[in-house]
Amino acid sequence: MLTATLKDAWQIAYEIAVRAGGDPGYPGLFGPPRAPAPRKPRRLAFLETPGWAATSAGAKGAMAKALERIKSAGIEVVSSESHAAVAGVAAAIERARPLSMRINAWEWRWPLNTYRERDASKLSRALLDRLAEAERMSLDQYREDLAQRDSARVRYAELAADCDACISLSAPAAAPVGLGSTGDPNCTVHTSLLGCPAISLPVLQDEGLPLGLQAAGFVNGDAQVFAMAAAIKALF
Repeated sequence: MLTATLKDAWQIAYEIAVRAGGDPGYPGLFGPPRAPAPRKPRRLAFLETPGWAATSAGAKGAMAKALERIKSAGIEVVSSESHAAVAGVAAAIERARPLSMRINAWEWRWPLNTYRERDASKLSRALLDRLAEAERMSLDQYREDLAQRDSARVRYAELAADCDACISLSAPAAAPVGLGSTGDPNCTVHTSLLGCPAISLPVLQDEGLPLGLQAAGFVNGDAQVFAMAAAIKALF
């Protein structure tokens, strides 16, 4: 049986689009109204992601143990070292965060500039910096960034022919102390860049704190990645 938590997550996400609409270009979850049954993947791609360089020793150790547990269940795991297509995806998402931030900045140029004109003191320093970045950009630069994103998405879509889903860490380490930051997003920003469904399973630990194992699927493959995430979670 799919865990109650994952069942609820599917139902909530599904109902949001049905009742409230959706973000432009994202028409809700693709799949049945109810959470799909668990399905064991045949082959998974392990992505180190851009956050791997900053990953703690504890988190890397937890990921290594998780990969061994997955392999022992009869699921093949490939990586950049063993699979050319995975290496291609890793290269395509290497600059995912700065690329995403530039695209986001340009697309927020308006209405941030109108908010600043009304009362700049009401905007945070982070938003003012984002607006300044957008105003340094040109339309041609924005178009170049979109082309890079499109290229990365094409490369990622090609991986679907060889792998059922991708797995990675959800964060490079345990959650930071305090409220000043939610942590380093470099382990997850690539899923936003690629526009693919992803789910974080709280099955790992670092420094005695929960750490997520992320499963990412392919565009419009929401039900498939939920089903495989449920099967992976059951291994832990």
